[in-house]
Amino acid sequence: MTANILNIIRPDDWHLHLRDGEGLAAVLPHTVERFARAIVMPNLKAPVVTVKEALMYRKRILAELPSQSDFDPLMTLYLTSKTTSEDIRQASECPYIHAVKYYPAGATTHSEFGLSTLTKAASVLATMEEVGLPLLLHGEVTQEDCDIFDREGRFIEQTLEPLLCDFPALKVVFEHITTKLAADFVRTGPETLAATITPQHLRHNRNSLLVGGIRPHYYCLPILKREEDRQALLNLATSGFARVFLGTDSAPHGRQHKESACGCAGMYSSHAAIELYAEVFDQAGCLEKLEGFASIHGPHFYGLPVNQQSITLTKTSWQVPDSYPMGNDVLIPLAAGKQLSWSMVTI
Repeated sequence: MTANILNIIRPDDWHLHLRDGEGLAAVLPHTVERFARAIVMPNLKAPVVTVKEALMYRKRILAELPSQSDFDPLMTLYLTSKTTSEDIRQASECPYIHAVKYYPAGATTHSEFGLSTLTKAASVLATMEEVGLPLLLHGEVTQEDCDIFDREGRFIEQTLEPLLCDFPALKVVFEHITTKLAADFVRTGPETLAATITPQHLRHNRNSLLVGGIRPHYYCLPILKREEDRQALLNLATSGFARVFLGTDSAPHGRQHKESACGCAGMYSSHAAIELYAEVFDQAGCLEKLEGFASIHGPHFYGLPVNQQSITLTKTSWQVPDSYPMGNDVLIPLAAGKQLSWSMVTI
């Protein structure tokens, strides 16, 4: 590494939304260009709940890959009331399925198929613990009496702490953490607990969403939080802590679905994901910690080999496009129209 050139092991994205059909075709090339693997979320409009459905979705992803690409989509199942222990055993025996995702019902996009509480899935969780299949958590409660900025903290108290106590050997990924409370909890938690952090939660606080007018393209769930929370996430991500790693939660929605009376939650970052992280780590004076966060910690937690290839980033500024095509609509990316200070060298 020099001041202006950074070579790192090819990274992975441990939390990604690829959509399907035209959406998949529009966004997949950005991820493939930067990442070797990605944990693919199962919350399609018809959720991915069985091994068969996961393999069919994987086949559709592979069909859209550029020629000569070796990108590996790591599939997940959506935890529903119909999920059985036999489903989990089948998933654990499939080399292409790497986790099960829990969405609290009503928490985010296409979460209506989720469970209202994890206690309803005790037998399934016990089987996951037995076979070593990780549980991925959207960590928010959905009670109407809970302020949206406090949902993550209440989730830790009501769901995560009991889960770790009841299933001490279960691997758990607390995805897209957003608060100081969550960062501190993960840092002091058991070895079975890891977390992902998105570029938007490292770069922005809730002022980006609300000050000077509502900016719908900064609306995501979990919602952007306070500056003290952003600083705590940044400190954790750049510390070298081995149980925190890159997960973009890149969630593409067409402009018409974001700029509406009830806009969709999600920010699209796959177009410049590793560059966005590099800029944050560089500004924090911790660029040497990026490789662990982006390329090493995730594989170690999931029990997968670290990638053999590498990528090169240079400190060369470039302007992010205002939009990208997405079927009959356009996609407004994170940092649209702005200058980024790091570029990825393409071969």
